[in-house]
Parts: sequence; C-alpha cells; structure tokens
Amino acid sequence: MSDAKTVRGPAIASRVGLLLGIAITICFVTGYLSFLIQHSHGWVPWPTRPVWLYSFTQGLHVITGVASIPLLLVKLWAVFPNLFQKPIIRSPLHAAERGSIAVLVGAMIFEVVSGILNAAQWYPWAFFFPPVHYAVAWVVVGALLIHIGVKLPEIRTALAEKEIDPARRTVLRTAWLATGIAVLVVAGQSVPVLRRVSVLAPRSGNGPQDLPINRTAAAADIGAAAQSPDYRLAVVGAGQEKSFSRIDLQLMAQTKATLPISCVEGWSASANWEGVTVRQLLDLVKAPQGREVRVTSLEKNGLYRATTLPADVADDPLTVVALRLNGAVLDLDHGYPCRLIAPARPGVLQTKWLSRIEVL
Repeated sequence: MSDAKTVRGPAIASRVGLLLGIAITICFVTGYLSFLIQHSHGWVPWPTRPVWLYSFTQGLHVITGVASIPLLLVKLWAVFPNLFQKPIIRSPLHAAERGSIAVLVGAMIFEVVSGILNAAQWYPWAFFFPPVHYAVAWVVVGALLIHIGVKLPEIRTALAEKEIDPARRTVLRTAWLATGIAVLVVAGQSVPVLRRVSVLAPRSGNGPQDLPINRTAAAADIGAAAQSPDYRLAVVGAGQEKSFSRIDLQLMAQTKATLPISCVEGWSASANWEGVTVRQLLDLVKAPQGREVRVTSLEKNGLYRATTLPADVADDPLTVVALRLNGAVLDLDHGYPCRLIAPARPGVLQTKWLSRIEVL
C-alpha cells in the first residue's frame, strides 16, 4: 500500500508541472498582450476583428491563472520532501535550481493571489496593480526557464515512464479534476453558457441594462456634469472644432453594433449599442483618415479618464459614440450622456461620459 512519501516524486511532479508550465505560458502571453494593448499607444498592431478577440484572450488569461492554483499546489506537494534534503546546496548548479524554485514559487503565489484580488476588485496594498503584476510575471517566466533548464533530463525521464502505479494515477486524476472544477466555477464570467454553474465568477451579467459595471457614476463623481443641460461633446479635427448636445447626436444617422465589454478582470458581456460612429463625427470637422484620436471623459481624476484610439480603431465603422444600450437610453453608470464602444478593446479603454474627441 503506497503512502504519501512513495506516491510523491518525479512521475507526478513532471506531469503536473508540464500542464502547469502550459498554463503559465498561456497566462503570460495573454497578459502580455493585454498590457501592450493598454500601454502601447498604437505601436503594437491589434486587430478589430473578430470583435470578441480581447474577450477571448483576457478570459483565457484569467482562466489559465485560476487553473494554475490546484496545479501549483499538487506540484509543491509532490516535491515538498526534496526541498529539505541535506546538504541544502550541493553545487553551483544545484544552488541555481534551488534559488529558481524559491523565486518561482514566491512569484507564482504573488501573481495568483494578486490576480484573484484584482478580479474581485479588492486592493489591500499601496502599489498600482497592473505594472507590478506585469513585472512579477517576467520574474515567473525567468525562474521557470531556469528551473526547466536544470531539471530537463529528470523531466524527460519521468515523462517517458509508461506505467504509473494506481496511487499516483489517483493523485493525477484528482489534480485534473480539481483543475477542471477551478476553471468551471470562474469561467462563466467570460463564457456565457457557464454562467449558471460558475458560482465564484465575480461578474455574472447583472447590472444596469443587463450589463455589469466596474466604475459607477457616483465613484467617478460625475453625476452633475453628465446630466447638465449645458452638456456638449467637443470634436476637434483639422483646424476645426465643433460641439454637440446629446440631442444633436440623436438627430444624426445612428449605427447599431453588437459588441462585448471585456474587462481586464476577465469578465465579458455582449450588448447591443446604438449611436454615432467616431468616424462620422470626425468627418464633420474634416479630419483625415489614418490618424490617432484622443478621447477624454468628463471624469476629472480617473486613471483611465482618457484613451488614445489607434487610427484603424478610430476609422472602424463599429467604433461608436453610444447613446443607447440594449434598446434603452444609456444608463448613467454606463456612461450617459454618451460613451465610447469599440471592437476588440479592453473595457478600461471604452471611455465613459465623453467630453472631447480630438485628432492627434
């Protein structure tokens, strides 16, 4: 009869580690893409089609991050006794391998914990989450590469074993089951058909006009300015500037678009939007195509109160200054009097409570 000491070992560690490495790689690549989209100012090409592309990549980012939790726990359980074997340091190579493990585990725990708390929008720390999470992700990748480089012969030998005893097979099946359950309980925030069973998904689709929100009008302190009868949207182009009331915008030709809101926390929800295209407004001030556009909110202090639209996004026929959502007047929390909605963009860049559109 096998006990914990005999069940543990390379056979389990290598197989679980392989899947963990794949999850980390996907999580890193999708997170890196998200960071570039938000901070590249257009120098990284990101297509506007399919419109759900960012929903897919960022949903995959969060799902693989969650999947790594049970895999990491099983991996640590499998190698735990080896971490305390003596002598602790046997050679420079062994020291590098031990050091990489310590860094990898510490960085992984930080990434998982901070990522989950970010998805829940709880920030019990003083630092700004995105750049720190991004920087530590590089630490994880570096430590993982060192660890794999040192352990590769052992990993190959373990994976080459065809026969695995029943006790170890049970542990592996438990690991796969736990990973599947972890994915299932959160995936519904980005996979609509799973919303009823994803009991731990932070966003379920509930909210004003059947769409979740992250930042309310009250949090943005925007209510008075957004509902003022003197509200005007300024559009600045090639030496011209015009301003439009909400009624002016309503009287223009309206475009309907079905587009998702896709947030960095991993949740996404599709909705029906209606309004005036950004290109339509730019044409009114004779702004040429192929130019970046700066979009600014009425909000004064938000971290994402302004965003730069790459030229292809600004000119896209589905990039809309939305006035209506799901058949009704845009709710104040969703950006009334008007907001930006564009295809395949992070939610933080879908600026609400628009005040100014300016060609750069």
